[in-house]
Amino acid sequence: MTDLGESLRVVGTALALGLLVGLQRERAQHHPAGIRTFAFITMLGAISGLMAQDMGWWMAGAALLAVGALLAVNHAMRVRSEAANTGLTTDMAALLMFANGVYLAMGHAALAVVLGGGVAVLLQLKKPLHEYALAISERDFTAIMRFVLISLVILPVLPDRNFGPYQVVNPRETWLMVVLIVGISLGGYLLLKVFGERAGTFLGGLLGGLVSSTATTVSYARQVRVTPGLAGLAAMVVMLASAVSIVRVVGLVGAVAPASLAIIAPPLMIFCGLMAVLFVGSWFLAGKDDGHLPQHGNPAELKPALIFGALYAVITLIVAAAKDVFGDNALYPVAVISGLTDLDAIALTTARMIERGQMQPELGWRLILVAAMSNLVFKGAAAALLGGMILGWRVALWFGLALIGGAAILMWWV
Repeated sequence: MTDLGESLRVVGTALALGLLVGLQRERAQHHPAGIRTFAFITMLGAISGLMAQDMGWWMAGAALLAVGALLAVNHAMRVRSEAANTGLTTDMAALLMFANGVYLAMGHAALAVVLGGGVAVLLQLKKPLHEYALAISERDFTAIMRFVLISLVILPVLPDRNFGPYQVVNPRETWLMVVLIVGISLGGYLLLKVFGERAGTFLGGLLGGLVSSTATTVSYARQVRVTPGLAGLAAMVVMLASAVSIVRVVGLVGAVAPASLAIIAPPLMIFCGLMAVLFVGSWFLAGKDDGHLPQHGNPAELKPALIFGALYAVITLIVAAAKDVFGDNALYPVAVISGLTDLDAIALTTARMIERGQMQPELGWRLILVAAMSNLVFKGAAAALLGGMILGWRVALWFGLALIGGAAILMWWV
C-alpha cells in the first residue's frame, strides 16, 4: 500500500504534467481537450495506477478503456458535425498522458516527467515539423530512409560473434560503428541542408567538420581553383573543420570507451585547442568575402557505408596482427597509414580495443593523435593539389604549426 505522502506526490506531479500539456492544447484552440481535460486524464491515469497496486492491474486497463471510449465517441461526433479539426493528434496525446499517469504511479517519476515535457514540446512544434517535412527534398528523405535501413534493418540481423584469424572482427560491432559514423555525418548534413546559403563560412566549417573534414577540404579547394581570391577563406574553413573533427573523434571515443575518456580526451582536446587558436589566426588573414557553402555528398549512401565497414574491419585485423607479431611500436605506422584518408576508423578501432582491455589508454590516445596528424598531412596535400599553391601555402602554414604542436604533445605529455 502506498503511503499518503507518496500518493499526493504522484497525483500532484500528474496534475502538473496534465496542466502543461493541456495549456499547449488550450492555446492551440479548436481542440476537443484543453487544460482541464488533460489534467483530469493524467490524474485519472495516476489514480488508477495507484489503485491497481492494491486491486490489480485490471483497474488501470478498465480506466484506459473508458478514456478510449470517451475519446472515440467525441471524435465520431466531431466527424459527424464536420468540425474543422478532426485529427487524432489530441486524442492520441490524451491516451499517452493517461498512460504516463499510470507509469508515474508505478514509480518511474523521472521518465514520466521527461515524457510529459516531450509531449508538450512535440505538440508545440507542429508548424516547424510540418514545414520541414514538406520542404525536405526527395534526395534527403531517401538519405533518412537509408539510415533507417542501415541502423534498424541491417544491424539487428548481423551475427554478434567474432570471426577471423585473431577473432577480432565482429559483424554486428563493425556495422554498429558504421551506424555511429553515418548517424553523426547525416545529422551534420541535414543541418547544412536546413541552413543552406544562410549558414556562412563559420557554420560551414563547423558542420563540415561533423560531416567530413576531408570532404570539406576537397570541396573548398576546388572552389579556390575557380576563384583564387577565396584562398584565405578556404584555409580558415579547413582549419575549423579539422579542429571540429578532433571533437568529433573524442565524442566517438566517449561513446565506445567511456571509462577511458578521462585519459584519452585531455591530450586530444589540447591538440584541438591549438588548432582552434590557429583557426583564429587564419580568421584574421582570411579577408571579408563570405563565400558560399560547397555541396557535400550524401553520407547515408550504402556504398560509402560498406566501404567504411570494410575499412574498419581491415584496420581492426591489421592492428591485432601488428600488435601480436611486432608489438605496440608497430601500431604507429598503421595509425599513420590508416589516418591518411579516414581518421574515424582507426579511432574507433583503438577505442574498442581499449574498452576490451586489449590496449592501454595511454597508447590509444597517442595512436589517435598520430592518425590525426597524418590526416592533416593528407588534407594539406589535397588542398595544394586541388586548390593551387595560393591555398597550399596557407594551409601548410597552419597545419605545419599544428603538426609541431602535436609532436610536442606526443613527446612531453606524461
